[in-house]
Amino acid sequence: MTFLGIDTSNYTTSAALYDTESGRITTAGKLLPVKKGELGLRQSDAVFHHTKQLPQVIEQLFSQIPAKPDAVGVSVRPRNAEGSYMPCFLCGEGLADSLSKIMSIPVYKTSHQVGHILAALFSAKRLDMTEKRFLAFHVSGGTTDLLLCEPDKENIIGITEVGTSLDLKAGQAVDRVGLMLGLDFPCGMQLEKLAEKSEKLFVALPVIRDGNCCLSGLENKCRTMLESGTSHEDTALYCLEYIYASIKGMTEYALKKYGPLPIVFAGGVMSNKIIRKKLENDLEAYFAEPDLSRDNAAGTAVFAALKGAYLK
Repeated sequence: MTFLGIDTSNYTTSAALYDTESGRITTAGKLLPVKKGELGLRQSDAVFHHTKQLPQVIEQLFSQIPAKPDAVGVSVRPRNAEGSYMPCFLCGEGLADSLSKIMSIPVYKTSHQVGHILAALFSAKRLDMTEKRFLAFHVSGGTTDLLLCEPDKENIIGITEVGTSLDLKAGQAVDRVGLMLGLDFPCGMQLEKLAEKSEKLFVALPVIRDGNCCLSGLENKCRTMLESGTSHEDTALYCLEYIYASIKGMTEYALKKYGPLPIVFAGGVMSNKIIRKKLENDLEAYFAEPDLSRDNAAGTAVFAALKGAYLK
Protein backbone atom coordinates (compact mmCIF):
# COMPACT_ATOMS: atom_id res chain seq x y z
CA MET A 1 0.00 0.00 0.00
CA THR A 2 1.05 3.59 -0.59
CA PHE A 3 0.45 6.44 1.86
CA LEU A 4 0.67 10.16 1.11
CA GLY A 5 1.94 12.53 3.80
CA ILE A 6 1.53 16.32 3.83
CA ASP A 7 3.11 18.89 6.16
CA THR A 8 2.82 22.68 5.92
CA SER A 9 4.78 23.95 8.89
CA ASN A 10 7.18 26.82 9.31
CA TYR A 11 9.33 26.80 7.24
CA THR A 12 8.88 24.03 4.66
CA THR A 13 6.11 22.90 2.32
CA SER A 14 6.53 19.13 2.10
CA ALA A 15 4.93 15.93 0.87
CA ALA A 16 5.98 12.28 0.96
CA LEU A 17 4.91 8.88 -0.32
CA TYR A 18 5.47 5.78 1.81
CA ASP A 19 5.41 2.42 0.00
CA THR A 20 4.93 -0.18 2.73
CA GLU A 21 5.86 -3.09 0.42
CA SER A 22 9.32 -1.75 -0.39
CA GLY A 23 9.65 0.19 2.86
CA ARG A 24 10.75 3.22 0.86
CA ILE A 25 9.79 6.84 1.46
CA THR A 26 10.06 9.40 -1.33
CA THR A 27 9.96 13.05 -0.30
CA ALA A 28 9.57 16.46 -1.92
CA GLY A 29 9.76 19.84 -0.24
CA LYS A 30 10.41 23.52 -0.66
CA LEU A 31 11.54 26.08 1.91
CA LEU A 32 9.38 29.13 2.44
CA PRO A 33 11.17 32.27 1.20
CA VAL A 34 12.49 34.51 3.98
CA LYS A 35 14.08 37.87 3.21
CA LYS A 36 17.79 38.24 3.96
CA GLY A 37 18.41 39.45 7.50
CA GLU A 38 14.98 38.44 8.79
CA LEU A 39 14.30 35.70 11.36
CA GLY A 40 11.10 34.30 9.91
CA LEU A 41 7.66 35.00 8.46
CA ARG A 42 4.32 36.23 9.70
CA GLN A 43 1.71 33.47 9.66
CA SER A 44 -0.26 35.26 6.93
CA ASP A 45 2.82 35.21 4.70
CA ALA A 46 3.49 31.56 5.53
CA VAL A 47 -0.06 30.63 4.53
CA PHE A 48 0.33 32.53 1.24
CA HIS A 49 3.59 30.77 0.37
CA HIS A 50 2.30 27.30 1.35
CA THR A 51 -0.78 27.85 -0.82
CA LYS A 52 1.46 28.78 -3.74
CA GLN A 53 4.03 26.02 -3.20
CA LEU A 54 1.81 23.02 -2.38
CA PRO A 55 0.84 22.30 -6.02
CA GLN A 56 4.51 22.51 -7.02
CA VAL A 57 5.60 20.10 -4.29
CA ILE A 58 2.80 17.62 -5.07
CA GLU A 59 3.70 17.72 -8.77
CA GLN A 60 7.37 17.14 -7.95
CA LEU A 61 6.51 14.17 -5.72
CA PHE A 62 4.15 12.39 -8.11
CA SER A 63 6.48 12.92 -11.06
CA GLN A 64 8.90 10.66 -9.13
CA ILE A 65 6.32 8.11 -7.96
CA PRO A 66 3.15 8.10 -10.08
CA ALA A 67 1.13 6.05 -7.59
CA LYS A 68 -2.43 6.36 -6.31
CA PRO A 69 -2.28 6.64 -2.52
CA ASP A 70 -4.47 4.40 -0.36
CA ALA A 71 -4.73 7.03 2.39
CA VAL A 72 -3.36 10.43 3.31
CA GLY A 73 -1.79 11.61 6.55
CA VAL A 74 -1.46 15.29 7.40
CA SER A 75 -0.21 17.47 10.25
CA VAL A 76 -2.94 19.84 11.42
CA ARG A 77 -1.38 21.41 14.54
CA PRO A 78 2.08 21.87 16.07
CA ARG A 79 1.60 19.45 19.01
CA ASN A 80 -1.00 17.07 20.40
CA ALA A 81 -1.96 19.53 23.11
CA GLU A 82 -5.04 21.57 23.86
CA GLY A 83 -4.87 24.97 22.18
CA SER A 84 -2.00 24.02 19.88
CA TYR A 85 -2.72 25.87 16.65
CA MET A 86 -1.00 27.64 13.75
CA PRO A 87 -2.84 28.88 10.63
CA CYS A 88 -0.21 27.51 8.24
CA PHE A 89 -1.35 23.93 8.95
CA LEU A 90 -4.75 24.73 7.42
CA CYS A 91 -3.08 24.67 3.98
CA GLY A 92 -2.10 21.01 4.24
CA GLU A 93 -5.29 20.01 6.04
CA GLY A 94 -7.46 21.56 3.32
CA LEU A 95 -5.62 19.71 0.55
CA ALA A 96 -5.76 16.42 2.48
CA ASP A 97 -9.52 16.75 3.06
CA SER A 98 -10.08 17.53 -0.62
CA LEU A 99 -8.00 14.55 -1.80
CA SER A 100 -9.86 12.31 0.63
CA LYS A 101 -13.21 13.26 -0.90
CA ILE A 102 -12.07 13.26 -4.54
CA MET A 103 -10.21 9.92 -4.33
CA SER A 104 -12.48 8.22 -1.75
CA ILE A 105 -9.56 7.47 0.55
CA PRO A 106 -9.30 8.00 4.32
CA VAL A 107 -7.45 10.95 5.84
CA TYR A 108 -5.61 10.61 9.15
CA LYS A 109 -4.70 13.76 11.07
CA THR A 110 -1.84 14.19 13.50
CA SER A 111 0.54 16.82 14.85
CA HIS A 112 3.76 18.16 13.38
CA GLN A 113 5.55 16.91 16.48
CA VAL A 114 4.32 13.31 16.12
CA GLY A 115 5.34 13.50 12.46
CA HIS A 116 8.88 14.46 13.44
CA ILE A 117 9.15 11.61 15.95
CA LEU A 118 7.82 9.02 13.48
CA ALA A 119 10.18 10.30 10.76
CA ALA A 120 13.09 9.84 13.17
CA LEU A 121 11.95 6.33 14.15
CA PHE A 122 11.52 5.36 10.50
CA SER A 123 14.94 6.72 9.61
CA ALA A 124 16.55 4.87 12.52
CA LYS A 125 14.68 1.67 11.54
CA ARG A 126 12.99 1.60 14.94
CA LEU A 127 9.27 1.92 14.22
CA ASP A 128 8.89 -1.00 16.65
CA MET A 129 9.44 1.54 19.42
CA THR A 130 5.89 2.86 18.90
CA GLU A 131 4.87 -0.21 20.88
CA LYS A 132 7.17 0.65 23.79
CA ARG A 133 7.96 3.44 26.21
CA PHE A 134 10.76 5.79 25.17
CA LEU A 135 11.97 9.37 25.44
CA ALA A 136 12.00 11.76 22.50
CA PHE A 137 13.59 15.15 21.96
CA HIS A 138 11.92 17.49 19.46
CA VAL A 139 14.41 20.31 18.91
CA SER A 140 13.67 22.89 16.24
CA GLY A 141 12.89 26.56 15.70
CA GLY A 142 9.65 26.35 17.65
CA THR A 143 10.37 23.66 20.23
CA THR A 144 13.01 22.35 22.59
CA ASP A 145 10.87 19.63 24.12
CA LEU A 146 11.81 16.45 25.97
CA LEU A 147 8.88 14.04 25.80
CA LEU A 148 7.87 10.76 27.38
CA CYS A 149 6.30 8.67 24.61
CA GLU A 150 4.02 5.66 25.15
CA PRO A 151 1.74 3.54 22.93
CA ASP A 152 -1.58 5.25 22.26
CA LYS A 153 -4.38 3.67 20.20
CA GLU A 154 -5.80 6.97 18.99
CA ASN A 155 -2.61 8.95 18.36
CA ILE A 156 -0.15 6.05 17.77
CA ILE A 157 2.20 7.85 20.18
CA GLY A 158 0.96 9.31 23.45
CA ILE A 159 3.09 12.23 24.61
CA THR A 160 3.77 13.68 28.07
CA GLU A 161 6.05 16.69 28.31
CA VAL A 162 9.01 16.12 30.63
CA GLY A 163 10.94 19.32 29.97
CA THR A 164 11.15 22.27 27.62
CA SER A 165 12.93 25.58 27.14
CA LEU A 166 11.53 28.23 29.44
CA ASP A 167 12.45 31.02 27.05
CA LEU A 168 14.31 30.87 23.72
CA LYS A 169 14.06 27.65 21.69
CA ALA A 170 17.22 25.97 20.41
CA GLY A 171 16.45 26.65 16.76
CA GLN A 172 15.72 30.29 17.55
CA ALA A 173 19.06 30.56 19.33
CA VAL A 174 20.87 29.05 16.34
CA ASP A 175 19.19 31.48 13.94
CA ARG A 176 19.74 34.55 16.12
CA VAL A 177 23.40 33.75 16.63
CA GLY A 178 23.68 32.91 12.93
CA LEU A 179 22.33 36.31 11.94
CA MET A 180 24.85 37.95 14.31
CA LEU A 181 27.52 36.13 12.33
CA GLY A 182 26.16 37.32 8.99
CA LEU A 183 24.57 34.02 7.98
CA ASP A 184 21.28 33.59 6.10
CA PHE A 185 18.07 32.24 7.67
CA PRO A 186 17.68 29.34 8.35
CA CYS A 187 21.20 29.31 9.76
CA GLY A 188 21.66 25.75 11.07
CA MET A 189 23.77 24.18 8.33
CA GLN A 190 25.90 27.31 7.86
CA LEU A 191 26.52 27.61 11.60
CA GLU A 192 27.63 23.98 11.72
CA LYS A 193 30.14 24.49 8.90
CA LEU A 194 31.49 27.58 10.61
CA ALA A 195 31.82 25.79 13.97
CA GLU A 196 33.73 22.91 12.37
CA LYS A 197 36.58 25.36 11.63
CA SER A 198 37.07 26.15 15.33
CA GLU A 199 39.78 24.40 17.35
CA LYS A 200 38.62 25.78 20.71
CA LEU A 201 37.59 23.58 23.63
CA PHE A 202 34.54 24.86 25.49
CA VAL A 203 32.87 23.58 28.65
CA ALA A 204 29.41 25.14 28.63
CA LEU A 205 27.44 25.37 31.88
CA PRO A 206 23.73 25.30 31.00
CA VAL A 207 20.85 26.45 33.19
CA ILE A 208 18.59 23.45 34.01
CA ARG A 209 15.55 23.82 36.28
CA ASP A 210 13.45 20.71 37.03
CA GLY A 211 14.23 19.27 33.61
CA ASN A 212 13.71 22.56 31.77
CA CYS A 213 16.44 24.63 30.14
CA CYS A 214 16.94 28.37 29.62
CA LEU A 215 18.61 29.51 26.40
CA SER A 216 18.16 33.29 26.33
CA GLY A 217 21.51 33.67 28.10
CA LEU A 218 23.17 31.87 25.19
CA GLU A 219 22.21 34.64 22.78
CA ASN A 220 23.57 37.30 25.16
CA LYS A 221 26.78 35.36 25.77
CA CYS A 222 27.45 34.97 22.03
CA ARG A 223 26.87 38.69 21.47
CA THR A 224 29.34 39.51 24.27
CA MET A 225 31.89 37.11 22.77
CA LEU A 226 31.65 38.79 19.38
CA GLU A 227 31.92 42.28 20.86
CA SER A 228 35.05 41.24 22.75
CA GLY A 229 36.73 40.02 19.57
CA THR A 230 36.01 36.27 19.65
CA SER A 231 36.15 34.80 16.14
CA HIS A 232 33.00 33.84 14.27
CA GLU A 233 34.15 30.22 14.22
CA ASP A 234 34.65 30.03 17.99
CA THR A 235 31.35 31.80 18.68
CA ALA A 236 29.50 29.34 16.43
CA LEU A 237 31.07 26.37 18.22
CA TYR A 238 30.22 27.78 21.66
CA CYS A 239 26.58 28.16 20.60
CA LEU A 240 26.37 24.49 19.60
CA GLU A 241 28.27 23.30 22.67
CA TYR A 242 25.83 25.17 24.91
CA ILE A 243 22.82 23.61 23.18
CA TYR A 244 24.43 20.16 23.50
CA ALA A 245 25.06 20.71 27.21
CA SER A 246 21.45 21.83 27.73
CA ILE A 247 20.08 18.74 25.97
CA LYS A 248 22.44 16.51 27.95
CA GLY A 249 21.34 18.09 31.23
CA MET A 250 17.65 17.66 30.42
CA THR A 251 18.29 14.05 29.42
CA GLU A 252 20.07 13.24 32.67
CA TYR A 253 17.08 14.63 34.58
CA ALA A 254 14.64 12.44 32.63
CA LEU A 255 16.72 9.26 32.94
CA LYS A 256 16.96 9.78 36.68
CA LYS A 257 13.20 10.26 36.89
CA TYR A 258 12.05 7.44 34.56
CA GLY A 259 14.98 5.04 34.56
CA PRO A 260 16.97 3.81 31.55
CA LEU A 261 14.98 4.37 28.36
CA PRO A 262 16.03 4.70 24.71
CA ILE A 263 16.01 8.26 23.39
CA VAL A 264 14.96 9.42 19.92
CA PHE A 265 16.20 12.78 18.66
CA ALA A 266 14.02 14.58 16.12
CA GLY A 267 13.78 18.05 14.62
CA GLY A 268 16.04 20.20 12.49
CA VAL A 269 18.54 21.12 15.22
CA MET A 270 19.23 17.42 15.81
CA SER A 271 20.64 17.06 12.29
CA ASN A 272 23.69 18.99 13.55
CA LYS A 273 26.69 16.66 13.32
CA ILE A 274 28.60 18.24 16.22
CA ILE A 275 25.71 17.84 18.68
CA ARG A 276 24.79 14.41 17.36
CA LYS A 277 28.30 12.97 17.70
CA LYS A 278 28.54 14.03 21.33
CA LEU A 279 25.12 12.61 22.23
CA GLU A 280 25.79 9.31 20.46
CA ASN A 281 28.88 8.86 22.61
CA ASP A 282 26.91 9.47 25.82
CA LEU A 283 23.52 7.76 25.38
CA GLU A 284 21.43 5.00 23.84
CA ALA A 285 20.33 7.42 21.16
CA TYR A 286 18.57 7.16 17.81
CA PHE A 287 18.68 9.87 15.16
CA ALA A 288 17.07 10.55 11.83
CA GLU A 289 19.23 11.14 8.81
CA PRO A 290 19.57 14.91 8.15
CA ASP A 291 16.91 14.98 5.39
CA LEU A 292 14.38 13.40 7.76
CA SER A 293 15.45 15.48 10.77
CA ARG A 294 14.40 18.77 9.22
CA ASP A 295 10.75 19.60 8.53
CA ASN A 296 9.30 16.94 6.23
CA ALA A 297 6.14 14.95 5.57
CA ALA A 298 7.66 11.48 5.96
CA GLY A 299 6.29 11.10 9.49
CA THR A 300 2.75 11.99 8.48
CA ALA A 301 2.89 9.35 5.73
CA VAL A 302 4.10 6.81 8.30
CA PHE A 303 1.34 7.91 10.66
CA ALA A 304 -1.26 7.17 7.97
CA ALA A 305 0.19 3.71 7.45
CA LEU A 306 0.25 2.90 11.16
CA LYS A 307 -3.22 4.35 11.73
CA GLY A 308 -4.63 2.44 8.77
CA ALA A 309 -3.11 -0.81 10.02
CA TYR A 310 -4.52 -0.23 13.51
CA LEU A 311 -8.03 0.47 12.25
CA LYS A 312 -8.04 -2.75 10.26
